[in-house]
Amino acid sequence: MKNLVKEKAEIDIMNETMKTYNRNEIFKSTLNYFNGDELATNTWINKYALKDSFGNIYELNPDDTHKRLAKEIYRIEQKYPNPLSYELIFSLLEKFKYLIPAGGSLTGIGNDLQVSSLSNCFVVGNSYDSYGSIFHIDEQQVQLMKRRGGVGHDLSHLRPSGTPVKNSALTSTGIVPFMERYSNSTREVAQDGRRGALMLTLSIKHPDAENFIDAKLTEGKITGANISVKIGNDFMKSVINDKPYIQQFPINSEKPLVSKEIDSKRLWDKIIHNVWKSAEPGVLFWDKIISESPADCYANMGFATISTNPCGEIPLCPYDSCRLLAINLLSYVKNPYTKDAEFDMNLFKEHTQYAQRIMDDIIDLEIEKIDKIIQKIKDDSEPDYIKSTEKSLWESVKTMAHLGRRTGLGITSEGDMLAAMGYQYGSTEGIDFAVNVQRTLATQAYISSVILAKERGAFNVFDINKEKGNPFLSRVLFNNPDMPKEILDQYKKTGRRNIACLTIAPTGTVSIMTQTTSGIEPAFGIKYKRKRKINPNDKGINPDNIEYDKQGDAFEMYNVYHHGFVKWAQINGYDLRDLSDENYEKLYKISPYYQSTSADIDWVAKVAMQGQIQQWIDHSISVTVNIPNETTEEIVSELYMTAWKSGCKGITVYREGSREGILVSDKHQQKMDNSFKEINVPKRPKILECDVIHFNNKGEKWVGVLGLVQDRPIEIFTGKWDSFMIPFSIEKGFVIKVKDNGKTRYDFQYVDADGYKCTMEGLNRAFNREYHNYARLISGVLRQGMPLIYVYELVDGLKLEDGDSITDWKSGVKRLIKRHIKDGVKTKDICPECGSILVYAEGCKKCTCGYTACG
Repeated sequence: MKNLVKEKAEIDIMNETMKTYNRNEIFKSTLNYFNGDELATNTWINKYALKDSFGNIYELNPDDTHKRLAKEIYRIEQKYPNPLSYELIFSLLEKFKYLIPAGGSLTGIGNDLQVSSLSNCFVVGNSYDSYGSIFHIDEQQVQLMKRRGGVGHDLSHLRPSGTPVKNSALTSTGIVPFMERYSNSTREVAQDGRRGALMLTLSIKHPDAENFIDAKLTEGKITGANISVKIGNDFMKSVINDKPYIQQFPINSEKPLVSKEIDSKRLWDKIIHNVWKSAEPGVLFWDKIISESPADCYANMGFATISTNPCGEIPLCPYDSCRLLAINLLSYVKNPYTKDAEFDMNLFKEHTQYAQRIMDDIIDLEIEKIDKIIQKIKDDSEPDYIKSTEKSLWESVKTMAHLGRRTGLGITSEGDMLAAMGYQYGSTEGIDFAVNVQRTLATQAYISSVILAKERGAFNVFDINKEKGNPFLSRVLFNNPDMPKEILDQYKKTGRRNIACLTIAPTGTVSIMTQTTSGIEPAFGIKYKRKRKINPNDKGINPDNIEYDKQGDAFEMYNVYHHGFVKWAQINGYDLRDLSDENYEKLYKISPYYQSTSADIDWVAKVAMQGQIQQWIDHSISVTVNIPNETTEEIVSELYMTAWKSGCKGITVYREGSREGILVSDKHQQKMDNSFKEINVPKRPKILECDVIHFNNKGEKWVGVLGLVQDRPIEIFTGKWDSFMIPFSIEKGFVIKVKDNGKTRYDFQYVDADGYKCTMEGLNRAFNREYHNYARLISGVLRQGMPLIYVYELVDGLKLEDGDSITDWKSGVKRLIKRHIKDGVKTKDICPECGSILVYAEGCKKCTCGYTACG
């Protein structure tokens, strides 16, 4: 309480010297900044605007954010020779046009209102197999997550299940219980309204590998972590040749305590089946990661890679960290979406060198942040024995940042760049062009790192003799025709500034603000629905496009098109206003985005493209291969094999709908026999408790009423609101079954705001024949006890005569039913913003409306 009072006093002082803005003026200014894009506007306000823990906002629009960043980067530049000017730095950041620092840097640089790290990625770990070590890692993970970091760690050092131990348990429980522990800790840590992110990895060589691979198939288990299995070349060759494979513990010991021979093909098929079924585990081709890693040239100096960050694009050694920055590729296309389109390679080269320089500046800013974190820990009133783990953790992170100065320079808008140049995503020409751009980026980043070493000094452990023979460094430095001789000579004299430089990370919400495709991914979708809150009395609003929520607020539903598609249409003279679905399809088929979205690209070509681009990245790539629901396990296996043969460092595949359905724990799994059983349904009471929802059905206001027995839905009523005007403020009530002259009617009863009981007669009069028949069908299966998850999917699969949209009757019914599906029961992932089905991309659940679960 004392610290909270102190923090509040400090913020009150800041309020006297720093200008705050109200939400309305911020929204208006930022909406204008993003040219009317509400999604980008809300993303910046909610995630990246400078704010304190009491909700005060100190920036009017993203210009203020970029000025804040430019000021701090310029301050660091002045410490070194040949500093960049403030004006140049700001011009590179302005409007999210060229260089886009990732979330940690956007929120943290120049921000004295929060004590947080600028790093996006951390890995922790040690080689000790004990409860002390396990709990130590757990605490370190939590301490990093509370400072906004995503964390990864490896479990391969933990003994397998059944191994003798010298405590009262007698034998080890194995890997899985500790996976649950780390996962639960992640879910408990809040990061500005979102949970932390965790990656757990395990070597395929570990005897518990199969348990690890199966761990997430159990209901409600390991929900706070991504999992990836580390696979070596020896295992892959065993699978190809259908040979046995030896697992052992310790995994690298010449005299293992545990050793067993397994069927490699059977375990491979298990991985493929689980990926096909649930999109996990991811696969990391570990020998490729280690052999190509410049940092692992210094493995004996603490830089041995052991795991990756949660999305897999940054393999790291213990206690190292990484900050991310993306270059917006679309901005380098001159005359985009025309036959005269060309890529401004000279400007791109210049900016890439600036980008690497700015990334190095951000390391200095991060070290300053770590110093503040350490000082805060020292100043906290807790005793040293409580603070010791957190303090030593950040001291270790600071040490590794000093020693290696690792950066994560990447790209975004790959999909838009290719479309703007007239290339189909995944085509031979498109792949060749994308690889050339990435080769150029790698070359210029390493040139910049060599120049920085001359001006500022090499990373502390640099030793040119240790780097000899590294395949990646040979490719980018010695066997690269674009590498100037004078840079090579300088490298031999003064080395490199950064131990590793490159990645392709998911850009998530950042790409919403750049208004482009994300990372290396193709366009996610070209057309989708968006809603905007309106006053029902506003003029010029089509009543067919209005939807009402349960509070009675009105929203206009309208088509939104991908920004690149809009640019293409404008440049080529096409009008997207009031475009019919039929005309949209015709226009889409002649656009450069045709057959270039995540739903319809050639996924084998995408994997091949990833492998070729990977040759020019010293870290890794975060990318998801989306495949149709009907894709077979054999094709998934082929994709994984193609990824390994193509030189990918890892791969994640998401089969559409693969995470739907109930996942039942072994403890509660129900065994089915071959006999039918009658269901003992509770008798319907005369007065039935109910939920109420208001929704829009083809431009009309409708009401839905869901009857409940013991909080379990048993029947549903829907009808036109103007025939039965239940007030919009009413969410609960009672349905009363009444016999009137031999006929049955249903009345509705509710309690108003003043506590008076109100009864409305004749709920029946709102019924519509077609929808009433559907409602009777649904009520029938509810009364017979069908699990709600299946009822939900039954409704989702109904085909109505007048078509489907997210504003129709079906969506209203689904919203009613979904309220009563218990937490932990899995179905298709539903977007909380618009109700559409989510898909997985870049290791994250996303929707065509712009929603992303990864923040």
